[in-house]
Amino acid sequence: MALIPTKRVFALCDANSFYASCEKVFRPDLEGKPIVVLSNNDGCVVAQSKEAKEILEIYMCRPWHELQDDAERLGVICFSSNYELYGNMSNRFMQTLSQFTFRQEVYSIDESFLDMTGINRDYSKYGLEIKDTVKRWTGLPICVGFGHSKTLAKLANHIAKKQDRFNGVCDLTTMSPSDLDQIMESLPISKVWGIGSRLELKLNAVGINNVLRLKRADPKRIRDEFGVLLERTINELNGQVMLDMEDRLPEAKQVMSSRSFGARVSDFEELKQAIAYHAGMAAERMRAKGLYTNAIYVFAQNSPFDKAAFYGKSLTIGLPSPTDNTMQINQAAQWLLKRIFKPGIYYQKAGVMLMGLVPKAGQQGDLFDYNANHIKKTKLMETMDALNRKYAKGTIRLGGEGLTKDWKMRRNFKSPNYTGNWNELPRLY
Repeated sequence: MALIPTKRVFALCDANSFYASCEKVFRPDLEGKPIVVLSNNDGCVVAQSKEAKEILEIYMCRPWHELQDDAERLGVICFSSNYELYGNMSNRFMQTLSQFTFRQEVYSIDESFLDMTGINRDYSKYGLEIKDTVKRWTGLPICVGFGHSKTLAKLANHIAKKQDRFNGVCDLTTMSPSDLDQIMESLPISKVWGIGSRLELKLNAVGINNVLRLKRADPKRIRDEFGVLLERTINELNGQVMLDMEDRLPEAKQVMSSRSFGARVSDFEELKQAIAYHAGMAAERMRAKGLYTNAIYVFAQNSPFDKAAFYGKSLTIGLPSPTDNTMQINQAAQWLLKRIFKPGIYYQKAGVMLMGLVPKAGQQGDLFDYNANHIKKTKLMETMDALNRKYAKGTIRLGGEGLTKDWKMRRNFKSPNYTGNWNELPRLY
């Protein structure tokens, strides 16, 4: 007797208002309060709690200075982006999810796909179990969507988040065809994964103005007019798996460290410190991926909105052989900085990019000993990374980074790094 193949089932777990929710985990007094999180240098709003969305009604990335007075009058609580905290909370979230499936794909800092194929459970109840466990173990509120493709799972997650009757869990796999069609007909096509505003306008122009119409569109015609990616989306909306699970993140082609300065920089020594900092950060991130760099790119610029003429310069240098050594990377970056620096410029931003990345394993040494004492240098880098992981980023760093960092990113409303710094642990009084 032939076996009937099991139909694929995917779940998408997504944390609600992730940045704002992370801020609430260690501050129970913030529950129910309107919260916004700001971008680098406290410039724009990049995240809002549900309560803030209801009273402010602002669009994302609106400059904070435009709404600060209204926000303070309405009791909105403001935080600078605490990337260290958010990264640690994301790791806890993903580790918690991993126990519910044999196969997981971390899609973003606050989203993860789970392969549920073959797990013989009531998915609505299983989704509630996932949701409740994540809340108990991490303090983060999440929504869960189930579908026969990743696109349907993502759509189900959106429905779970926006329609209270689902209680944060939506299972499209057991929904009747008529009920599913009714929901799809009520949703604009912008709610489908991968469809942006421009594509939505083009589809609306040919009469496709809701998800159901897109699902029922002729795939061949859509491919001819809009390309193969949209054809794939239609197939996914019809339950055909065109996007499978990714067990590994795609190998990085480049690693970059860059930030706008908290205060304008015109002094060369200060700019050298900033470049040393970015070289160290980029090198550490690259080593975490098990990669070497073949080339280094450095840039520095003032603001395009300054009254002075815009100045932005960049240069790239290839290395004699691949390396992951922070000192060598910084040496090359400083050499480039000397050639792009121009006196009299009030620099607003600078950064370092490591390019031409290759796997660490199997690298061949060079004839002229660029990587002399390779084993000793590797152990030094491993020790630096281990100490920075154990204590806090920047515990061990290049002397060229300086001590004061007056140029560093402005974060006037930053919360403590509760999960990554012993000196900032929550205290009970």
